[in-house]
Amino acid sequence: MTEPVMSVRRTTLIASALVALGPTSMALYTPAMPELVRAFDSTPGVIKATLTAYFAGFAFSQLFAGPIADAFGRRSSTLVFISIYILGSLGAVLAPSVEILMAARLVQGIGAAIGVTVSRAIIRDLYPGDRGARILNLVGIILAIAPAMSPAIGGVMIGLTGWHSVFVMMAMFGFAIAAIGLFALRETIVPDLSRLRPLRIARSYGQLLSNAEFMTASVAVACGVGIFYALATILPFVLIDVVGLTPTQFGLSMLFQSGAFMTGSVAFRLLMRWITPRQAVLPGFIMILTGSISLAIVPNLVGPALLTIMVPVAICSFGVAMMMPYMLMAGMRPFPHIAGQASAMVGFFQIGSGFTGGVTGTLIGDPVLSITIVIPTMGMTSFFTYLLFSRVTAKARREEDETQRMQDEITAPAA
Repeated sequence: MTEPVMSVRRTTLIASALVALGPTSMALYTPAMPELVRAFDSTPGVIKATLTAYFAGFAFSQLFAGPIADAFGRRSSTLVFISIYILGSLGAVLAPSVEILMAARLVQGIGAAIGVTVSRAIIRDLYPGDRGARILNLVGIILAIAPAMSPAIGGVMIGLTGWHSVFVMMAMFGFAIAAIGLFALRETIVPDLSRLRPLRIARSYGQLLSNAEFMTASVAVACGVGIFYALATILPFVLIDVVGLTPTQFGLSMLFQSGAFMTGSVAFRLLMRWITPRQAVLPGFIMILTGSISLAIVPNLVGPALLTIMVPVAICSFGVAMMMPYMLMAGMRPFPHIAGQASAMVGFFQIGSGFTGGVTGTLIGDPVLSITIVIPTMGMTSFFTYLLFSRVTAKARREEDETQRMQDEITAPAA
């Protein structure tokens, strides 16, 4: 058997750095949002729109990042998109108006999209199946550290040197990813420019969209992971403006979310000694459902406070860490030949889910009402879509077993 071009350790570290780009760029930014309202003499709605612009670039550019990564290779596409991300970061540092800041955030989102796409694609390229799920779990453990620290770091930096510093840090992170792409990332596929043909791209996306196994897995994951992205739009205004936390306190409060995610990832890792990744999925979705329903009920009964908001969020986060490794690989399982596009579509659904949740929260207006409606709706959708996925995969396995049995009968030698 040919050895993979990168070891499990190298693949895990590179994938972690790549996938952390998007969440870190969001987490560093969230403590600055109330400050930006004052700095640009703007409104919360307009500043929320700068995060929406980031989400839009992040979501839609993945649909192009996937085919580009399949056509030109993982390494070259990473370097190009990271260059775009660095330009957006520098543009945000120098932004003289909220309109320029919004445009810079859009460019940042476009560049950051490659991280999610390529990280999952290289894992699928080199280590498919349960082994890939275990690598994704390791990625989740490492990934939890950066978003866990980013809000706190962002809050401290804003307090010391102002909001510009968070974008300087993002630019530095971009340069670090570029160095990884140049010196550590190895190409994991044979580039094929024919994959950029419009009809071939459209046909491949059509295959994905028409596959029930892929769609139910992707939507279940998207609504679960999308909770994090929707919270990024809503939480700062709940915890800072309503509960009364400072930006630094808000950053530290995000340890509830990211700390629970990391704890869930470690628990998943330990449970793999006795169960398979698939067996951890249902408990994860039950926790997402429990946290979501709690967030719908507790703040309205007791009142909005740090614990009434963040404990339900922590329960959801733990559940996402338990279900995500298996579900990401399960959705991509039928499509090894277009792993980049499959990864891109999964990412698009995730960011699109968070984008929709964030926009809905903005339209509702009241931040407490937003968080107690939007997040529970996403959590319940995630849970019930998983139940549908279970039925779809059970049917698919029965059909595969029957097909294999018929093939065995045809090829069996006559008695």
